[in-house]
Amino acid sequence: MTRSVRTRRPVRLAAAGAVSLLALSACSSSDDSGSAKSDPSASASAPAKVSGDITVFAAASLKESFTALGKEFESAHPGTKVTFSFGGSDSLAASITGGAPADVFASASPKTMKVVTDAGGNATAPATFVRNQLEIATLPGNPDKIASLKDLTNKDLKVVLCDKAVPCGAAAEKALTASKLKLTPVSYEEDVKSALNKVVLKEADAAVVYKTDVKAAGSKVEGVEFPESAGAVNDYPIALLKESRNTGTAEAFIAFVRSAEGQKVLTAAGFLNP
Repeated sequence: MTRSVRTRRPVRLAAAGAVSLLALSACSSSDDSGSAKSDPSASASAPAKVSGDITVFAAASLKESFTALGKEFESAHPGTKVTFSFGGSDSLAASITGGAPADVFASASPKTMKVVTDAGGNATAPATFVRNQLEIATLPGNPDKIASLKDLTNKDLKVVLCDKAVPCGAAAEKALTASKLKLTPVSYEEDVKSALNKVVLKEADAAVVYKTDVKAAGSKVEGVEFPESAGAVNDYPIALLKESRNTGTAEAFIAFVRSAEGQKVLTAAGFLNP
């Protein structure tokens, strides 16, 4: 009899303990669940998913590198699409201030970016992400033996410049003025790609463009460096546009451009570090 009681008592205690533990566990689970639901920071701290389309307005000289960066960005963020509009920075700035829909603006000079930021604060916190330097593009093999900026003043040469309102044209004008040289080109082009193309098509003997454009053209042209270009280096700022309809993805693209991975692509294209 006594043995029977001693045997059953531990069982009853164990059962009671198990019930208590289950009850405590349920309460704890319930409390944690309620805490997670009532804590707004739990969901606020989770990063927003990068998705959707963005439109990037970018200087013509960025065409090759930004096209490559766009593909890499889309690959890293499935469900995104980056559409580019390349052109002269002044024309792009005018389009933005005129109401053209875009999410990001990458300009070839702070001056053209300022046009946008001054127009009702259309762009937010521009940041320089690369710099670019001028170079002379000549016909393959440099048949005219162009070796300096002064050589371009030869009246027998057909030389092309970017329009003075475009950053590459303003930089060329700055270099010529500093050298006290006067050059009358056969044409002023709307952007750097148009100027370079004149040489590629053999419609001009030389053009003052960016090093990056000479590099992108490969064997179609030959580049000639000139020391005066060091005093006319252009900073390239990039900014989120306030009218962006997809700020999360736009900001992610800007961050990607400025990242070590993005800078690697840009420096490989011939751009200088900011």
